[in-house]
Amino acid sequence: MERRRPAVTPELLMRVTLAWAMIAALLLVTGLPAILGHRFPDPDDTLRLLQVRDLIAGQGWYDMTVHRADGEVMHWSRLVDLPIAAVILALRGLVGMAAAETTALVVVPLVTMFVCLFLVGRIAWRLLGDELAMFACLALAFSVPVVEQLRPMRIDHHGWQIALVLLALNAMMARSPRTGGWIVGGALATALAISIEQLPIACAFVAVLAFRWFSDRHERQWLVSAMQALAVVSAVLFAATRGLSAMQTCDQIAPVHLAVFAWGAVVFTAASALEPRPRGMLFAAVAAAVGGALAIVWQIAPACIGGTFGAVEPVARELWLSRVAEGSPIWRQDLPVMLQIVLPPAIGLAALVRLAGRSSGWLRRCWTEYAILLAAAFVLSIFVARAGAVAGALAAIPVGWQLREWLRRVRHARRPMKRIATYGAVSVALVPAAPALLLLSAVPGQAQGQYAPLHRMPAEGECGISAAPLALKEEPTGRSLVPLDVGAIVLLETRQSVMATAHHRAAKLGTVIRAFTADDATARAIVEGEGIDTVALCPSLAEPQNYAHDAPNGLAAALMSGRAPGWLEPLAPRGDGWRVWRVRH
Repeated sequence: MERRRPAVTPELLMRVTLAWAMIAALLLVTGLPAILGHRFPDPDDTLRLLQVRDLIAGQGWYDMTVHRADGEVMHWSRLVDLPIAAVILALRGLVGMAAAETTALVVVPLVTMFVCLFLVGRIAWRLLGDELAMFACLALAFSVPVVEQLRPMRIDHHGWQIALVLLALNAMMARSPRTGGWIVGGALATALAISIEQLPIACAFVAVLAFRWFSDRHERQWLVSAMQALAVVSAVLFAATRGLSAMQTCDQIAPVHLAVFAWGAVVFTAASALEPRPRGMLFAAVAAAVGGALAIVWQIAPACIGGTFGAVEPVARELWLSRVAEGSPIWRQDLPVMLQIVLPPAIGLAALVRLAGRSSGWLRRCWTEYAILLAAAFVLSIFVARAGAVAGALAAIPVGWQLREWLRRVRHARRPMKRIATYGAVSVALVPAAPALLLLSAVPGQAQGQYAPLHRMPAEGECGISAAPLALKEEPTGRSLVPLDVGAIVLLETRQSVMATAHHRAAKLGTVIRAFTADDATARAIVEGEGIDTVALCPSLAEPQNYAHDAPNGLAAALMSGRAPGWLEPLAPRGDGWRVWRVRH
């Protein structure tokens, strides 16, 4: 009978640490200009640092309001703020606030990367042997979507979600059903508390555990423990991070979700207590759990059935949300991005099928379940590009195994054509990953302009998209109309307030878009009605280009072509590519 290896050994830690040191060193060297220039990969990272600053400055733990962004109430979790705040608080007395923040921007993502590498290496170590731990870690680093979420300056929540999904996968292979089930449920509950976008993956884990129960009635404790943990840990985290008075929402874990998890835990616990029963009773229990969950959602929060973005008004949905690249399906991505998302999980799935076919007993079940989870993540990534990070992380272990198999064939191939074919397969697998450790880390992320670009994105020196306009920094406290994608950096680096940032909860998303796309009279009415003091944009950014394309007679088009209306007074340029005007009241 096949036996699992020890969970952790000094040699495993040494291999993981070596892989992490090599990857981290390369990311630090190639990403040094972005680190020193405080260039964030994404507006979410910018706003996350602002949120941490406000917390350190005394803003309430439960208060997620961005007060200088027209009172936006963010749906984010304080759990992600904790490690960033901890590093800053630990170092600011020694090196100052600015250096402490920069250190946190580097250390927190790299620590998250180490956790992910360890969890990937641990599975490979236990199931495939010593050599595969290093191959799996390197395969993780070859995945562009994964590295994008774990590089320095990327402090938003996606990296921790990857780590928690990998933790749940590790727990699926535990020896104790009760302990393993509770870790699975706890990890999924924490991932969901951070962001509800992991709900489809959580459902996939629950489905796999239900499959275990169907396959072997003695394995029912896995699902029971996981559902109990999901219900209990979700309730605890909700009380700890949202507060008992938190209102019902669809874009974060809320009372309706807690009720669904509790219902599932009660149903499966009761069904387990009634075992053994005919298989039809188990089908009935699953039907009761799913049917009851749907009924709860319908009664408590029927609006959530339509998705999490129901509150976004039509103009913002059409001209902003539909153009956010990371939330779009892969067929709307550029070919290189599409390949980076698709190839690792596709190769991983093929490898898992081979591994399952050559295994038996619990190991064959393990690979089969693994393939189901990877397939679920892969399908999700096809429809939502940012889900490619989780799919890429789950694919790391089978891709690492496949790469080793190909390299072995190269070494042992005697026929030149067979060797050339194997080299070709390895190249196809690795070419899309070339930017992962070089281009991706050396060039600031394109997400600063999240709109699908109608033209090229600007170079850093051409527009300074990672920094607020210098002219705005010199302005006293006021209220600015700026493109959505740079709203967060204006908040971080100036004393200005903005109408909205690039987040779906912003109440003034549509107002910003209408101001930039309206004719002169309408735009002036919006600007004066909102108490705007300054207007700023950079013509090279994708967002104002989109506005000009959508509304050739709108305000953005006029400003970009040098036809500013008379009610705007141009401020002296500061050489950073931005154009700034003061409103004549």
